Amino acid sequence: CDCLQAIRSKMGATKQQTSISRVMNILEEWDKGIKNVRKKILEDFIAQNQNKTGPDLEQEFAQAASLFFTRLTSWLRLTYITGTCVNELLCAISIFLSASSGHQFMAEFMEVGGTLTLLEIIGLKQAKETDKAEALNCLYHIANSGRKYKELICESYGIRAVAECLAKSKRDETQDACKNLLLLLAQGNPKFQNQVYKGLIALLPCSSPKAQQLSCSALRVIQPIVGSAHSAIVEPLLSLLRTLHLEIQFEAIALLMDLIKYEVADSILAGLVSLLRPTIEDNFAKTEVLEEVTELENKKRSLPVFVQQAAAAKTIGILARESKEVAEKLIQLRVTHNLMYAMGNTDHADSRKQASITLEYFCRTFSIVDDHVKDAMGGTLYDLFMLNPETLYLNMTHIQADVLVSNKVNIPKSVHTDD
Repeated sequence: CDCLQAIRSKMGATKQQTSISRVMNILEEWDKGIKNVRKKILEDFIAQNQNKTGPDLEQEFAQAASLFFTRLTSWLRLTYITGTCVNELLCAISIFLSASSGHQFMAEFMEVGGTLTLLEIIGLKQAKETDKAEALNCLYHIANSGRKYKELICESYGIRAVAECLAKSKRDETQDACKNLLLLLAQGNPKFQNQVYKGLIALLPCSSPKAQQLSCSALRVIQPIVGSAHSAIVEPLLSLLRTLHLEIQFEAIALLMDLIKYEVADSILAGLVSLLRPTIEDNFAKTEVLEEVTELENKKRSLPVFVQQAAAAKTIGILARESKEVAEKLIQLRVTHNLMYAMGNTDHADSRKQASITLEYFCRTFSIVDDHVKDAMGGTLYDLFMLNPETLYLNMTHIQADVLVSNKVNIPKSVHTDD
């Protein structure tokens, strides 16, 4: 038995010595190697060490993994501006940062300012989108390590950097990574959750449709965490209803439905009702009076406003069906008058259709609305309307449209709407 133990001990020592020699050769090859040599070392490391734990990595490097990790972080700081092997470096660093029981690697990375380097990479104009996505992946692993690390990222102006990356990025994968990181930074991080919330609101008016969609989606998750709704969210959210991108409109309407439970409900309802009757300035996009504009150009300029009008009518219908209390508030805000006005918009079929469908619900639910609408429309138009509101716009004459646009319906606030 003693002989066997001695043999095993000798074999273990030999194996360890072989492993140490292999690691020393890798480190020496790295130190002396040019770009292509280092790139090959990185590619081999990435291929062989996916999903390894901290102890596994230490064993792979004969308890000297930190020596290799330090070389990675040092080279990244020296080359990230020029873009030399940045993606491979970040992929390798990500393996260390994501390793379970690898807290020492996380601590070493933070000590050398790794977080700031990652944030600088996602803000570089010349950086590749794939490099930015990998840097965001590293930041996600850091934030996922606990509240302390989330706060460190936020204290380094990380929220602003990630939000700007989301707005400016041209690649879906990068933008998705930004959204996921912002969500993570808002959860379990009470010190900075409001900052993330306000950062997402600031993204709503940005020029990137994908960023607008992701911001709405993220706000739906973060709103219950924050608790109260900020008044600044209402105007940019209502403006999103102008979009020609249906996926953004869907997210915007869903967020409006969520926000109706918060203190901004009255502002949202008043805003939606007002959108049913666009102002002259909205219709003509503030065109100079003396400027000659063709009818076709006017229609093109008016399209976003009419899309917003139709979306507002649709949203009002959804909200009214969800809550009778909300429906009654809308009636007091003169929604009946404005829905009829939208029904008479001969320049946009969807406005007429959505307004008709929504108004029919109010008529069938509230007798006082039904009476006022019938008096304003007249018997013939009212019968056509109630028979099939979805197709009324196909058969409507210009005279009937004028009747709707010029309606004077005004249900007194003192009148009780319950049937």
